Amino acid sequence: MSESRLELILGDAHATEVLGAALARAYGGSAAGSATVYLRGELGAGKTTCVRSLLRTLGVDGLIRSPTYTLVEAYQPRGITCVHVDLYRLQGPVEVDELGLRDYFDRECLLLVEWPEKGGSALPPADLELTLTYRGESRLARLEARTARGRQWLQILSDDTSLTPYVSNLT
Repeated sequence: MSESRLELILGDAHATEVLGAALARAYGGSAAGSATVYLRGELGAGKTTCVRSLLRTLGVDGLIRSPTYTLVEAYQPRGITCVHVDLYRLQGPVEVDELGLRDYFDRECLLLVEWPEKGGSALPPADLELTLTYRGESRLARLEARTARGRQWLQILSDDTSLTPYVSNLT
């Protein structure tokens, strides 16, 4: 792993769930403060699967809805505010402003944003970006740190032995 990037080969949905769980463990919870993760990738690439696993690992019980139609779903597992956003159906930053996401920016929150390119300047900058791309029958997961916080997150992930089988030798 480089200091600011980690690549994984995810052969199936279970591998994507393992990544989501590892992201949750590496986050550190409410003591870690606010963080923003951008999730990029084509439809069906596994963004929501990854987020569901992350939220389950953080302690969300019950139904975890995809925000495809509601656009925003908020959860509060163990005192952590987690906001899952799907911007796929929006046309740009003006519509993102109308969602009320700024209410979460000034407090400790884990913001998980699918399709962040639709949000532009209406979103806070990412600490970590996860891009999922098709690679044959598998997915390539590329995690890139965008801040010091993101680099710390990646360092913790690189030490997580649950991800060892999936680490790519690509550079």
